Amino acid sequence: MNTAAAVPVIAMDAVESSQIHSLGYDAASETLAIRFKNKAGAPTSLYHYAHVTPANFTALRDAESIGSHFYKHIKPLPERFPYVCIEKMPAPAEQDQS
Repeated sequence: MNTAAAVPVIAMDAVESSQIHSLGYDAASETLAIRFKNKAGAPTSLYHYAHVTPANFTALRDAESIGSHFYKHIKPLPERFPYVCIEKMPAPAEQDQS
């Protein structure tokens, strides 16, 4: 049974952050897309957060510390900003040298 709603494709922009690789936003669906980084700085999982207003997104994007803003104002409020993991990307294994 497929009950998944259509997932919007959201353009992502790389950001300066030690914890977050890139951000994207779809104003029509008020969906925030965040791709996180692993400890090595490589991109990992992609999450979508719902009910994020344009003002919420602007505050996040323009914050002095994007990671701090996210962990203070969005992540601790799952009832206000419900989220779903769109893509799990584990840390890459050793690259094949061929």
